[in-house]
Amino acid sequence: MADPSPSRTASRAVLITGCSTGIGRATAQHLAARGWTVYATARRLEAIAELESAGCRTLPLDVGDEASMQAAVDAVTEAEGAVGVLVNNAGYSQSGAVEEVAPERVRAQFETNVFGLLRMSQLVLPGMRAQRWGKVVNIGSMGGRFTFPGGGIYHATKYAVEALSDAMRFEVKGFGVDVVLIEPGIIRTQFAETAVAGLPEGQGSDGPYAEFNATVAKATRDVYEKGLMAKLGGGPEAVAQVVERAISARRPKARYPVTASARLLITQSGLMPDRAWDAMLRSQFPQPR
Repeated sequence: MADPSPSRTASRAVLITGCSTGIGRATAQHLAARGWTVYATARRLEAIAELESAGCRTLPLDVGDEASMQAAVDAVTEAEGAVGVLVNNAGYSQSGAVEEVAPERVRAQFETNVFGLLRMSQLVLPGMRAQRWGKVVNIGSMGGRFTFPGGGIYHATKYAVEALSDAMRFEVKGFGVDVVLIEPGIIRTQFAETAVAGLPEGQGSDGPYAEFNATVAKATRDVYEKGLMAKLGGGPEAVAQVVERAISARRPKARYPVTASARLLITQSGLMPDRAWDAMLRSQFPQPR
């Protein structure tokens, strides 16, 4: 059920980015099944065509393209009066030692995970302020609270999402808009495959980070497929359920860790001194030398 607190005329339409797979797709299906008006988006409409049969309305949206973002927000605003709920889900991960990640890959990672999220928020906030109600839900990560070696660029984007969410939460609360940060842990999607596919290849098998990158690739796959962390993880539906809880709440929390893996690792990293954390990581990853 939608939050009963907004006025009868306030739009509660939900716009979700990155719905072609994983968390975005599951969230669109989940919310539509529970009566929310959902606009599911992706760069390619054919990738989300089947969501129409699940009750969603579909739009093309590329969070790396200003005209595409503006067009999607305009379409929802024209149909509904405003975007009532924005779920900033579009994002991906890539792995590799910081020194070896090509500048163009770094920029692409920030363009999707940070700049797209920021610009979408900027585009929907005027409509939310005008109706004195709205929810901005940012899909961050437990990786915004600690850093694994080999994921520095990805973690940097998620740390940025934490900062943006904290700032916006304070700045827009007085206008009746809530900003919520979702921090998924191990979620079984195509996330691992994408991260491993992005490993730097230019240094070859004899480069200074060759053994390290190979171990990062194996560890990334393993954590999503087997072992303790995989057992403490969940499917994308777990995130969808938390998103619904957050946007339905009259007073949502600032942060929602999702899965036991997120709660465990966030707590562990917060309690351990940096040297102890680094020592723990050295037991899992070969330190380049």
